[in-house]
Amino acid sequence: MSQVRASHILLMYQGSARSTATRSKDAALQQINQIKQELDGGGDFAALARKHSDCPSGKQGGDLGSFGKGQMVKEFETTTFGLPVGGTSEVIETMFGYHIIRRTA
Repeated sequence: MSQVRASHILLMYQGSARSTATRSKDAALQQINQIKQELDGGGDFAALARKHSDCPSGKQGGDLGSFGKGQMVKEFETTTFGLPVGGTSEVIETMFGYHIIRRTA
């Protein structure tokens, strides 16, 4: 398996890499946990990404397209490659903020 495809929801916070967010780290964590609860309850991933994600990919429902090993930060890559197709991650943290990842292929 050399490539995966994934979507994500990213919540940045003050001090995270490339962040323009004004929310605190605690506020970002609280909000992403609420989004995760919505997803676990059957919420639409793409709609939640469009509504909440701080990544430009949010406009496409969080779709990041396909990528191989070495193209994403380590925590993101490890989590994505470890998910089954259709699987959704727990909340993870990278230098960019908090993510929920869905592997789509």
